[in-house]
Amino acid sequence: MLHIQKDPSTVTAALAEWITQTIETVLQKQNRFTWVLTGGNSPKALYELLAASPYKERIAWDKLHIFWGDERAVPFSDERNNARMTYTYLLNKVPVIPEQVHVMRTDMDPAQSAVEYEKMLHGYFGTEGNSFDLVLSGMGDDGHTLSLFPGTEVIHEKQAWVKAFYLAAQQMYRITLTAPVVNRAALVVFLTFGANKAKALYEVLEGKPDIDLYPSQIIQPASGKPHWFVDAAAAALLNKKPALNQ
Repeated sequence: MLHIQKDPSTVTAALAEWITQTIETVLQKQNRFTWVLTGGNSPKALYELLAASPYKERIAWDKLHIFWGDERAVPFSDERNNARMTYTYLLNKVPVIPEQVHVMRTDMDPAQSAVEYEKMLHGYFGTEGNSFDLVLSGMGDDGHTLSLFPGTEVIHEKQAWVKAFYLAAQQMYRITLTAPVVNRAALVVFLTFGANKAKALYEVLEGKPDIDLYPSQIIQPASGKPHWFVDAAAAALLNKKPALNQ
């Protein structure tokens, strides 16, 4: 489902409201909300909005259980660390319960970190039904999402929920959730903006299926199509798009 706004700031505002309403609605039916956060630069403004009024007061932070979609295997002190960014822009500013925040550890062997993260997830979710209540993700201009990069074997993972691998192009290890667990989420939402994302967005949504070239295509939750919050620049090449939201 496409949600198109005119520019990044209106995309961010619309997504902040959508996320908050989603949390409020789900918590009317259950006593916890499991949420996967994303790293990178795109969500920084979103996190700042959610950490400020009125969202800071509307969200029941003590009922949130926080996870990450992927992580760079660099120390928490490294500015490239996704968890560090999220704490800086969001988690340090809101009353989350520390024990309910699950960082992908980077102070140990990446493969072991992936094993431990998956074990923790199995403590939350069974083998059937939904996994997370909400997965927030982004998309790179190469069509990657999470740490599912074009041409990597992890795209085709069928069993493991979490994998670690060495990404030669970046000369670092990455730890990532995989399609099997993400596609069991109740809701998946992508935040994508900028003209540099237009070609990839077109290929992912309207191009021929080729997950090795455009890994974001593999994210197809069983509960329904993912939501895409995008700006007009990112949506410029799309043929099948709704009217611009005002």
